[in-house]
Amino acid sequence: MSIAPVIIGSALVAFVEPVATGSGIAEVKCYLNGVKMPRLVRIKTLFVKSVGVVTSVVGGLAGGKEGPMIHSGAVIASGISQGKSTTFSRDLKYFRYFRDDHEKRDFVLGGAAAGVSAAFGAPIGGLLFSLEEAASFWNQKLIWRTLIASTISAFTLNLVLSAYNGQYNFTYYGLFNLGKFEQITFEYFELPIFMLMGITGGLVGALWISINTKINNFRRRFIKLKIGKVMEAALVAALGVTVAAIMIYTINDCRATPVDPIKHSVKMFCEDNEYNAVAELWFQTPEKTVRSLLHDKPDSHRILTLAVFTSVYFLLSCITFGLSVSLGIFIPTVLVGAAWGRLVAMFLYSFFPEANFLNPGKYALIGAAAHMGGVLRMTISLTVILIEATGVDTTFTFPLILTIIIAKWIGDYFNHGIYDTQIKKNHVPLLHWDPPKNHQRKCASEIMNSPVICFKMRENAGYIYEKLKESKHNGFPIVQDVVGDKRGHGRICGMILRSQLIVMFMNKYFEENRKYWENEVTIHKFRDMYPRYPSIETVKFNPDKANWTINFDLFMNPSITTCNELDSVSKIFGIFRALGIRHMVVVDKKNRVKGIITRKDFLNKSI
Repeated sequence: MSIAPVIIGSALVAFVEPVATGSGIAEVKCYLNGVKMPRLVRIKTLFVKSVGVVTSVVGGLAGGKEGPMIHSGAVIASGISQGKSTTFSRDLKYFRYFRDDHEKRDFVLGGAAAGVSAAFGAPIGGLLFSLEEAASFWNQKLIWRTLIASTISAFTLNLVLSAYNGQYNFTYYGLFNLGKFEQITFEYFELPIFMLMGITGGLVGALWISINTKINNFRRRFIKLKIGKVMEAALVAALGVTVAAIMIYTINDCRATPVDPIKHSVKMFCEDNEYNAVAELWFQTPEKTVRSLLHDKPDSHRILTLAVFTSVYFLLSCITFGLSVSLGIFIPTVLVGAAWGRLVAMFLYSFFPEANFLNPGKYALIGAAAHMGGVLRMTISLTVILIEATGVDTTFTFPLILTIIIAKWIGDYFNHGIYDTQIKKNHVPLLHWDPPKNHQRKCASEIMNSPVICFKMRENAGYIYEKLKESKHNGFPIVQDVVGDKRGHGRICGMILRSQLIVMFMNKYFEENRKYWENEVTIHKFRDMYPRYPSIETVKFNPDKANWTINFDLFMNPSITTCNELDSVSKIFGIFRALGIRHMVVVDKKNRVKGIITRKDFLNKSI
């Protein structure tokens, strides 16, 4: 029963849409950084993601649906903003103004924040998540827009779930319901304990990332066939169920049924009026298990039960994250952290039975924060998400953020966070907040590409067509004052993109027949095909028009970003990061082209 749904979900990911694998947060982060991720925000991806998450959770894999909610929100926002669907070949002609990379990124950012808000019931947490973890380009207008989107998302989910469950008040704050703490306080002498838990979270998180990275490297090397990926997912599903069954059979942990009975309690191998605490951990959704660890009474589990469960789930989550399935990492990270955090309270209570401050739920929450900080390396947004999801008093913010920051610092000493590790292994040219260390004392001339393919202001159409077929470049400088055929050293006056050139060839925007098209040219002619422009090989070009002329005066971008060949790479990196550009032309003192820098140069030159 576990293998069947996992096979269905894994087959969809492997054979239909591989980009739907995992949580999608790393890919969304790259997209928002300015990197084009093919098929990331398509309707087909959303369908595979949605079905894949359901099958993976039903199959009992060590993961959750909260991470994929962020990717799903990004896809929905992207589709709404464009008013068209290439999957269904439909163009509603609406929102054509937003068919632009920068505008689309803003919508995707709001969609990602709305996904976080719906997953955790945390509107402010969604806003801060998009700012801290996802966004690369931020402006003041995006703050209130994103906050409104997050708030409406949480309210809509609450309204729908409350109505579905027959409630007349708003009681369903998010998909991941941690339950509300009535009252939770801390003593000043507990802060050193929380700090030690933060250190532990950083060490354990770094260990988790290291093990997971080695497992995924093994997958990339030996499991390349699609059917092999599906079989691996089925094997891991079977392994998880088998380990759970062995634990239930071998560990005797029967507990008296409380006065307030547990919903769907499992009696297995226990007497009347008892329930099996081990089975209770496994035979419910991971979200409910986390809620149990946070709110169960102090004597609800044995130390042996939680110790074995923590170790097993830690390893299962390492193996699961990276499978060809749609599944997130939030839930197993919170679950493992809450389990060992509760263990800390139980150990301390065994030595200090009179200590009234040893609330297992409180230490489970601190453990969850520490483990998430060690794996995800988020700080502000993670703190706010936990506060909004649990309803703890704001006075508890200090121990939470103290624990998370220490966990992040300790983890960063050993490796990068899980999302940055994924991005690095996939060699995506992501621009981080700081330039690479080996670029500190370099100048533009040391990393630029030269010679550069340039076009004259009035260029031969046949020459342009051949250069587009010969190269894969996406940006071409437009130059003047060319001496002979040395276009690569002309004086820069603009930039034209490959996509624009393709549209110009398709619409035959030649200077010789300008009177027929000049009054019909609009920005929508170029935006209607966005974001998937045809390749130059599919564009028909009549050889008889090879000597015709294309005048770039009407089409080029005259306000391009340039730098001097002696400018520092750190300065150039800051411009790339802040403006989200893909090309920067390097010029000399006379404004003549010397080279060009792209995003990939920061990656390739630093390896």
